[in-house]
Amino acid sequence: MKWIYPLLGSKAMLILLLIINTAGTIYGYIWYKWQLVDTPLIFLPFVPDSPTASLFFMFVLIAFLLGKNWPLFEALAIVTLIKYGIWAVVMNLLVFQVTGELDPVALMLIFSHGAMAVQGALYAPFYRFKLWHLVLTGIWTLHNDVIDYVFFMLPRYPILDLYTPQIGYFTFWLSIFSLGTAYYFVLRKNRFSLDIVS
Repeated sequence: MKWIYPLLGSKAMLILLLIINTAGTIYGYIWYKWQLVDTPLIFLPFVPDSPTASLFFMFVLIAFLLGKNWPLFEALAIVTLIKYGIWAVVMNLLVFQVTGELDPVALMLIFSHGAMAVQGALYAPFYRFKLWHLVLTGIWTLHNDVIDYVFFMLPRYPILDLYTPQIGYFTFWLSIFSLGTAYYFVLRKNRFSLDIVS
């Protein structure tokens, strides 16, 4: 598996991923357009979950290309990419279970969000954040869950409205799992660590 890391750390791959994530982030914000129009201003930063996750990762990639680490963005990126990557895959599979159908857009969302989660974890050896960065990320992430499931600013899947309490419960534990995964990959002793070679 370690053979992949020289490729991941190459300038060409970082540029390619930056282009892909930029396109995905723009598409994601467009996808949320109609919900954002109806969202009170105070909640706006917490509504577009997946595009904000990929936006965090864009900053990580830009830092890598500059030969730097921006630790808070790294912590935010790994946690939110894993969380919302898995969340979107599960929600679209739940739509399939309820309706018995998966349209091309749903298949695209499953693939793209699965890739989000994978890329967030794959770059873990290059991250340099500390525990306090992860604590701040935990506050952001769990606060986002409160905004979504107490104030009902969650992504709109009308067909799943009957399952909102169960989805909220699942999302809370997915947040905990994502934070734990970030700790395991980045902060534990003797973890696998690499430097970006610019």
